[in-house]
Amino acid sequence: MQNKSDNTRNEIENISPILNMKRRTLSGNAGAGIFLLAFALIIIAFATPNWLVSDYRITGAKLDRLGLWVHCFRSLQDVNNDSQDRFFVGCRWVYDPFTTGYDQIRGFLMPAFMIVTQIFYTIAFIGMLISGIGVLIFILCAEPKQRYFIILINSLGYIQLGTGISAAIAVIVFACFGNRNGWMPEHANNWFGWSFVFACVGSVLSLVAGALFLIEANVHQRYRKQFNFSQSRFE
Repeated sequence: MQNKSDNTRNEIENISPILNMKRRTLSGNAGAGIFLLAFALIIIAFATPNWLVSDYRITGAKLDRLGLWVHCFRSLQDVNNDSQDRFFVGCRWVYDPFTTGYDQIRGFLMPAFMIVTQIFYTIAFIGMLISGIGVLIFILCAEPKQRYFIILINSLGYIQLGTGISAAIAVIVFACFGNRNGWMPEHANNWFGWSFVFACVGSVLSLVAGALFLIEANVHQRYRKQFNFSQSRFE
């Protein structure tokens, strides 16, 4: 009888740490924190026009700065204007339908590599928005005992990995072709701006967050298997 009581006590002690398991382990907390930083960087990079900037020390530079969706020029001549007296000055949305002649140079402003960069970084932007909803659920609502808890964390991990890969493709393409000769004027005096740096760092952090979420899902999966095994032995 004493041995049976001791065995029962041992089984209860094995189950207790599982029942008291934390909602998030270290990997989950770190993944959520890194995700928030990656979210901020990618959103800022998506919306700001500082992917390529001109040297501020060059007073006669034609380019000021440009981003994925906005171009800012100090004085860019319209090559399609026969009288050669039309210049584009200031910041404009790349698909601006109101400025005379701006749509005619869109092929120059938006070469194939720029469209590829826009597409992949937009995918990353959407992935971050979707992940943001999932992370809020993970932080505020989800519990380890819930049926879809592990599915949620796994989904966050894979979405973040996809987001990071998509953002990485965008920044690699832009890095290879964004400051090449023959696109923006005076390319030797241009450099990659802080928006581009944010995009690069955000893509790396997104990959790290994805890996941490997958580790978190694996930890909870092992806890759940251990709990099911201990419960079956207890019964």
